[in-house]
Amino acid sequence: MSASLKLQKRLAASVLKCGKGRVWLDPNEINEIGMANSRKNVRKLVKDGFIIKKPQGIHSHARHRKRIAAKKKGRHSGPGSRKGTREARTPSKRLWMRRIRILRRLLFKYRAQKKIDKHLYHELYMKVKGNVFKNKRVLMEYIFRVKNEKTRLKNLEEQAAALKNKGRLAREKRAQKALDKHRILAEDELKDQSGKGVKQKAVQKQKAGNKKDAAPKKVPNTQRKAELAKKAEKKAEPKKAPEPAKKAPEPAKKASEPKKAAEPKKTSTAPTKKADQPAVTKKSADTKKAPAATADKKTGGGNKKSGGAAKKQ
Repeated sequence: MSASLKLQKRLAASVLKCGKGRVWLDPNEINEIGMANSRKNVRKLVKDGFIIKKPQGIHSHARHRKRIAAKKKGRHSGPGSRKGTREARTPSKRLWMRRIRILRRLLFKYRAQKKIDKHLYHELYMKVKGNVFKNKRVLMEYIFRVKNEKTRLKNLEEQAAALKNKGRLAREKRAQKALDKHRILAEDELKDQSGKGVKQKAVQKQKAGNKKDAAPKKVPNTQRKAELAKKAEKKAEPKKAPEPAKKAPEPAKKASEPKKAAEPKKTSTAPTKKADQPAVTKKSADTKKAPAATADKKTGGGNKKSGGAAKKQ
């Protein structure tokens, strides 16, 4: 290779748009390549295949990937590998932006899927902004807990409403029963009152008739005066005390004696007494007869008893 091919290699790299190291010049056509001193000639040689663009060499990333995986685990990050302060290496603002975007993205997704309503979304959005949730896991647990609490409260409200409705129905039923009972009692009372009213009317009519019958008839004045005079005479007469009743004979003495015939009443005895005595009214005569009758009854009873004793002997 007598002539230098630096010019041709430079022109070929410019035409092929690659580096000089990737330009391959055919060693068998060195004389012809050395004659090319323009880009036009170089393009012709490339077309003929005397100048070729070598393929790119393989750049393995295996070692790089391995180092990155180790750094994720915390390797290769000691004090000797650090350059810059903590805030310079990873600013807190960048961490905040990263976290807030993750949490807000989760809220957007849950609202779109209708897992949370707009009210809960707004509440959680403001809590996220206020740095309440440390990460996505804490936010998801909070959402799950809130939803469970809502369902529990809803179930309790439904149960309370059911119990309230049941009590209301029971009260209405009791009230209806009481109304029916009062209505039946009122109807019975009305019936009884109507029956009593009819009876009372009949009794009143009967009493009115009896009063009319029992009403005293008007007596003439002359007759009335005579009755009053008789009453005054009766009051003026001296009242005689009734005769004491005769004692009944003892049954033991007359047990052996036979029964005596009842003696007739003495009518003719003491005519002078009757003449001397004043005129006795009807009432005084009746009072005299009464004790005599009682005495006879008693004597008769004693005789009966004595007769029974005699038969036994």
